[in-house]
Order: sequence, then structure tokens, then C-alpha cells
Amino acid sequence: MARSGFVLNVDERTPPLIVACGDGFWLEKFPLGSKVIYPAESLNPLADLGEHVNTALDQPVDTEPLGALLRPGMRLTIVFDDITVPTPTMRRPDVRGTIIEAVLTRAARAGIDDVELRCGNGLNRRLTADEFAYLLGERVFRSFYPDDKLRNHDAEDVDGLTEIGASAHGPVEVNSRVASSDLVIYVHLVVTAKGGGSESLASGIGSAGTINQISGYEAVPAIIEQVATSVEKAVPIFQIDAVLDNEIFPPSVDFLGKREWEWRLKDQARLLGLRRALGATPARLRRRMVNATHAGYSATQISAGSPNSVQAESRKQILAQQLVEVSSQADVGVIGVPDRNPYSVDSVTNPVLAAWLGVAAFFGAHTGRPLVREGGALILYSPMSMDFSPVHHPSYVDFFADVLSSTNEPAEIAADFETKFATDPWYSNLYRTSFAFHGVHPCYLWYQIAEERRQLSDVVCVGADRASVDRLGFRAASTLADALEIVAASVGRTPSISYLHSPSQIITDVR
Repeated sequence: MARSGFVLNVDERTPPLIVACGDGFWLEKFPLGSKVIYPAESLNPLADLGEHVNTALDQPVDTEPLGALLRPGMRLTIVFDDITVPTPTMRRPDVRGTIIEAVLTRAARAGIDDVELRCGNGLNRRLTADEFAYLLGERVFRSFYPDDKLRNHDAEDVDGLTEIGASAHGPVEVNSRVASSDLVIYVHLVVTAKGGGSESLASGIGSAGTINQISGYEAVPAIIEQVATSVEKAVPIFQIDAVLDNEIFPPSVDFLGKREWEWRLKDQARLLGLRRALGATPARLRRRMVNATHAGYSATQISAGSPNSVQAESRKQILAQQLVEVSSQADVGVIGVPDRNPYSVDSVTNPVLAAWLGVAAFFGAHTGRPLVREGGALILYSPMSMDFSPVHHPSYVDFFADVLSSTNEPAEIAADFETKFATDPWYSNLYRTSFAFHGVHPCYLWYQIAEERRQLSDVVCVGADRASVDRLGFRAASTLADALEIVAASVGRTPSISYLHSPSQIITDVR
């Protein structure tokens, strides 16, 4: 059920509202009558995480307790989500490390010697040793690294993949260690209502071809279901989900998570100081500072058991956390796009990633009816700087320069460019041996952008690099007033406006 009471109608008393824009913030005075949609307040965190983890392992849904599934001599593999979730990075201790340590304790009691850990990074970049240590905790890390018992998944490792089934679009292949295990424990962080269950596991430990069936241009629910079913039939899975709250701001800037009319004078002074500090800091140092800021997430629910049942339990909880009821669609949606991005951890948010976050992740988070009416407009606040990481995003450089200069139509990209990006040996080598995202990664994100973009007549970016925005097929504006003038031809001069006050994550339930 959606949570009411978090939508404000702007009137004469409404103060300027904070809008995320890259690694900074704007203070914006919105037109009278605009709707401001705030995130729901966080649900209560679990008071004793360890106790709730143990309870979930002992009282799982639709399966035997974990202790009954463990036996001496078995081959046990623990798969866990990578650092793309949550965003920003969680302060230590990471919930995943706590869960995995509890599982390992039980495995040791059961006399299991053959235990390995796999990061379900799919087509995302590999984790570094330091990132493994941060996520898992020093005790687990030292026990498994570097003797190959703790490894990143490699979706291009032909010798390390095993076919376990097929869909209508081709074979389903997964990590060979996972396929040959007597039991796979999947530790999953739930931060959105999308994905989860065997689908997310397949995306994390599948081959590049298998992941294409889930994320590629021709991915459809029926095929995704066939892939997930193949994994469920071939791999014995015990899933453990941790649902996180919305506490994305650290204590030093926790006022950013409050509604503006609740700010005290101290909060206003802190905002002024923060904006001055960011404005006076060189871009590279500012980026390092932003990336080094960790969030105070807590778990609100731990559930374990069969993947489908656990997925259903987690979806209920994340909807209870993030769903906000909105009375009607708007002519114009406004969204601030921060630099913190799932695919730019300790890196750079390039224009494609910024567009994905604003259009696909934020605007696309709804229950079926978008925030903006068909033919309406979306206004994003983002610098959209032409700044790319040659280490993490080498294929994004070429995608932005070569593909988007030719077309931004997903069907044409799929037909003319996807195979090249998916099979290019240089991209593959950087993905497998360095810390690059897979070559086809930008194509898949663009398909998601294009899917939500179909609803809109215009996407206008405030404060953006004009050449960059042109390449994306969007338009640029200097101010909100300019942006509204640009879209007036399609939405009129007195449009209804809804401002999605994110981050934190909001799922809109539009009536």
C-alpha cells in the first residue's frame, strides 16, 4: 500500500527547495501549485541484526532451515551482490558481511570444508581486494583471499561456465562452481522493487549470452522467466534477502534527508557551508570527497528461503518503504540527478550513466503509470559533463562518441552496434583482466533509458553541457524558467508540475 502524506503543494510560504545536480545542489523556487513528492520516512531498522539473521536462517520460508540443508562433505558456494548496491556505499559493517559470517559459522559447525565465495558482478566491473575486504569484513576476507576461494564472476570465461538449460532465445549458462554446488546461498540486498530472486542471481553469475536474454534489446518477461526457471531447476538455492531503509545521508549532512520547512537555522547554515565548500573545491577532489561519503543504511527486514518466496516477501517490504501515492499525472516532471550512481562507485558519472539514473532509475520507478502523462516533458538537473573513466567505462567512450552520434534509436543500436560492443576482444580483455564494465553495458542501459523516454515529448537538462545533451538527444537549459519555456510548445505555458524530491529512492503510485 502506498504511503500518503508526503506530497506538498507549493504555495507562497514554501521555501526554496533543494535539487541535486551532479556533486552539488541547487536551491530552486518552484512555481505555485507544483507538487513536491518527498521520499517516505524510513521504516524502523532491525534492533539486533545478528538475531534477525539467525531467525531467518532457522525459520525460512518454503524450505527447510539452513542447518538441515548443510551436511559434511558437501560443496557449498555463497554468491553475493557486488558494490553497485547500495548507492551510496554502506558504512561498515556491510549487511552482506554480517549475513555471510553467520552462514560460514553454521557451515563450519556442520563440518563443511569445501566452501567458496563468488561475487555476482555479472557484466559489472570486478571488485578490488580492498572492496572485497570492505564488503565482507576483514575476518571473512582473510579466510578466503587470495587462494581463489573468493573470486569475481567472469561472464566471458568459456572454461568457467556450464550450460544448465535453455530458453527460447538460447542456452542458459552459469558459473561452473555454482552449477556444480550441492547448495548455493545467495545473499541479496534489496534496494528497489525490480529484479530479485533467480532473475538477479542469473544476472550476477550467468554468461554474457544468458545476461543478454535478461537485459538485452529482445529481453521480454517470458524469456526472463524461462532463464530464471532454468536456474531454479538446476541449482539448489537458499536465498537470503536484506531489505534496506532510505537513510542515504551520513550524519554530517543528514539535514538533506529532511523536508525543507523542517530545517532549523543550524541546518540552513550547514547547507550554506556545504555549498560554499563544494564550490571552492577542485572537481577531482570534490569527486573523491563525494565518493568517500558513506551512507547510514540499516536493514528493515531479513528473510531467507526459496528464491520466489523470499522475493515476494522483500518486494512487500520495499514497497512499504518506498511507495508514495500521487493523485494524478503531471505535464512536467522535475528530477535532480546526483553524481552517486550504482555504476560509478569510486569513479565518474558520465552522461549516459547520468541519463540512466534520471530517466530509467528515478523516473522509471513507478507502479505502472508514470509520473508524467504521455507526451509530457521531463526536466533533469545534471551537469552531464563529458567526463569518462578510461579504466571503468572504456566502451562508454565509444558508445557516446560513435553510436549516439549516429542514432539513439534502440532498435538500430541493437541491429548495428550491439554485437560489436558485446564481442570486441579489447573490451572483453579489459572486463576480464582490469576493472572495466563489460563492453555491451552501455547498450543495455540505453535500452532502459529509451523505454522510459517513449512516454515523453521532451527531456531538458538544467545546468548541463549543451554538446553532451545534444548527443543524448535531449535539450539544455540554464534555469528552470528556461526549461519550462523550451517545453511550452508541447505542454503549454501553465503546465502542472511534479518535482520528485530524490534521492532517496521513491516509487510513485500515480492514481
